[in-house]
Amino acid sequence: MKILDGETLKQMLISGANNLYNHYPEVDALNVFPVPDGDTGMNMNLTLTSGAKEIQNRNDRRVDELSKAFSKGLLMGARGNSGVITSQIFRGFAQGLEGLEEVNSIGFAKAFNKGVEVAYKAVVKPVEGTILTVIREASQDLNEQVKEGYSIEKCMEILIKAADESLKRTPELLPILKEVGVVDSGGYGLTFILKGMESALNGEVIERNQATATEEMSPISKAGATIEDEEFGYCTEFIMILGPDSVKKPFNEQRFTSNLQNRGNSLVVVRDEEIVKVHIHTMNPGQILNYAQNFGEFKTLKIENMTEQHHALETGATVAPHEDLVKEEKPKDKYALIAVSAGEGISNFFKDIGVNEIVFGGQTMNPSTEDFISAIRKCNAENIIILPNNSNIVMAASQACDVLSDEINCMVIPSKTIPQGITAAIMFNCDAEPEENLQEMKAALKNVKSGSVTFAIRDTEIDGVKVVKDDYIGILDKEIVTCKHDKVDATLTLLEKMIDENSAVVTLLIGEGTKQKEVDKIVKTLTDKYPDVDIDVRDGGQPVYSFLIGVE
Repeated sequence: MKILDGETLKQMLISGANNLYNHYPEVDALNVFPVPDGDTGMNMNLTLTSGAKEIQNRNDRRVDELSKAFSKGLLMGARGNSGVITSQIFRGFAQGLEGLEEVNSIGFAKAFNKGVEVAYKAVVKPVEGTILTVIREASQDLNEQVKEGYSIEKCMEILIKAADESLKRTPELLPILKEVGVVDSGGYGLTFILKGMESALNGEVIERNQATATEEMSPISKAGATIEDEEFGYCTEFIMILGPDSVKKPFNEQRFTSNLQNRGNSLVVVRDEEIVKVHIHTMNPGQILNYAQNFGEFKTLKIENMTEQHHALETGATVAPHEDLVKEEKPKDKYALIAVSAGEGISNFFKDIGVNEIVFGGQTMNPSTEDFISAIRKCNAENIIILPNNSNIVMAASQACDVLSDEINCMVIPSKTIPQGITAAIMFNCDAEPEENLQEMKAALKNVKSGSVTFAIRDTEIDGVKVVKDDYIGILDKEIVTCKHDKVDATLTLLEKMIDENSAVVTLLIGEGTKQKEVDKIVKTLTDKYPDVDIDVRDGGQPVYSFLIGVE
């Protein structure tokens, strides 16, 4: 095939997503640390699944429109660093195809080159020996070898061969991979996507293997449910006159429509010169109207409560029409805080110290960009501060802020652990200005040591510590510092390495399955050994980790 059209590209992308789905447990298994939270494969899988869903019912013949829709789906579903980087690769790929109905081998290679450029720009400190290296070296080989008249099949062959070779070299670039004896998990996941795309190009679209895993809805996916999951809501219609330019923002129909698509369904946008007519079903009509008013003033509007109408049909009651009525919005608060939490106890702790919205997730299931967007929109505030509380979640939170940058002043405090998030939230000052809060909360992250205790899933030796499967390991700021057969011993050994003469407070968050007698033994030992240190024990309810520990 010398020319690639939108329909074929659609099959390639869906096949790539399905191939990753069929193999994502293998990608998860490449987790460098021997802890039961390997989620690179799951994050990439959920990201690609979101992209595939966005295009599965489209019939675009143009490669630019199809790739743009796929990119949008990836953006909203992106989870974890690997998922966000993957979404950026295909975002750049879509930019490389902009304006093209079809693409030849040269254009195809350039599109991947653009994907590399965009992905690298999205990462503040790119690390070689990762998915970034794999896509960069593969794209570079393709662009160096491609010639006019090459088939798309030949391009994929070059790309995949180079990606496989690059993947083999990742341990030489990232010492931790070499020490553990694995290749980069994100790069490995990327090779499954590319090979799935190639299979469809050769006429064999890969289907999902239902035996791979059962994707049950997690608390995160429930929390991130969109209007499409709701049966009713508000039917919102309005006619708006655009401008004047002196006081209103410039109107871009494509961007305006894209923004509204993320806020509801049954969307219709019609523009006739300076008049725009909109119909949308949404759970938050006030937000729709506030956004639209940035570009003009309303000539007519109507909001009808479809839930109430449905109830009336069921009961026989009458419903007064809600024409020309907008529910009065509450005045916006100056601030709202959003925090990621993995357990009910941790969530309650965050709420006790002033956090307004909780995004469910954490180490074993990273929330998506869309989950953060949903939480941000629930907050009625001028300034939103997000605490991701996991290094693998910071990029998705930042991406959500970028998506909503035209509407809301949203900031991310790069908290990488739950204890860091708690400390930063305590430092929040509702009377301070946003920039001052940003600086103070970021500074607070440096004042807490973060530790965790969980069980090992395999035998290995890392950072000089011999790890035995099913024993308990203590982790201090991402470094394994101890491995013990007994959970209490592992916890106390970890705490000894965390507490010093400057320590004032120890916070113990108790995880699922931890026995009270284990907690009592740890607290008694700490109280006897460190009488001047305050010990705050709370039921965190987090899965996987027996203890999450903060020392300030």
